[in-house]
Amino acid sequence: MSKMKRMVYNDEQLGKEINLKEYWDVIKGRIWIVFAMIIVCTGAAYAYSYLNNTPVYETSTRIILSTEDQNMNTLMVMIKDPIIMDQVKKELDLPQSSSSIASQIEVNRLEDSEVIQISVTANDPKAAASIANKTAAVYKNEIVNILEFKHVQLLSKAEVNPYPINEFQDRNLMIAAVFGLIAGIGLIFLLDTLDGSVKSREEVEDFLGIPVIGFVSPMNRKNSTTKTRKSKTQELEVRGESIDIK
Repeated sequence: MSKMKRMVYNDEQLGKEINLKEYWDVIKGRIWIVFAMIIVCTGAAYAYSYLNNTPVYETSTRIILSTEDQNMNTLMVMIKDPIIMDQVKKELDLPQSSSSIASQIEVNRLEDSEVIQISVTANDPKAAASIANKTAAVYKNEIVNILEFKHVQLLSKAEVNPYPINEFQDRNLMIAAVFGLIAGIGLIFLLDTLDGSVKSREEVEDFLGIPVIGFVSPMNRKNSTTKTRKSKTQELEVRGESIDIK
């Protein structure tokens, strides 16, 4: 009878409080399953995350637009205009489309100031820096022809950032480890519930409803033969004989 069955029997039939130590005994007997599940789950999570993790790099440049607030939004929108993007694509000889380049760019105004940050993300850190700097330079030259706006100042250049912004994180491994722990414990209790063998004195007493008087120690054939030979040798020595028994 499994310990889980015995604990349920005690709780329902005898009204006794379930002893948490018995739960621990169940887990301890198959604790290797928990470790195995944790290793398997974390290993699978690591492999999946590593194989599907494409590094993305980000960098940014800053420009100053000296204008009134009512014109700021228009000037910011023009940074990603197809005219600007086409020129960036042409000068850098980029393989992607102008709209794809625009999707890599994010334009933000810093704290309601005249400083505009142009951030670029790409799979190559050098490409990200090149796109950011070229966008700022092209914008400064083309905005004069488009809106006759001349008050653009390059504040800072984009530098190559060698660290990906989506660097592999330990969060997935932690989630996988917790899942493996829960799954391992659940599997242990499932196996224990399906196990109908009797393994302890308490299980025998609960199953038969009678107290256990004593135990018979296990004895194999080798130990039994050895004890028999020793007994015979001692008997012969008592009689004063010296006989070797082979």
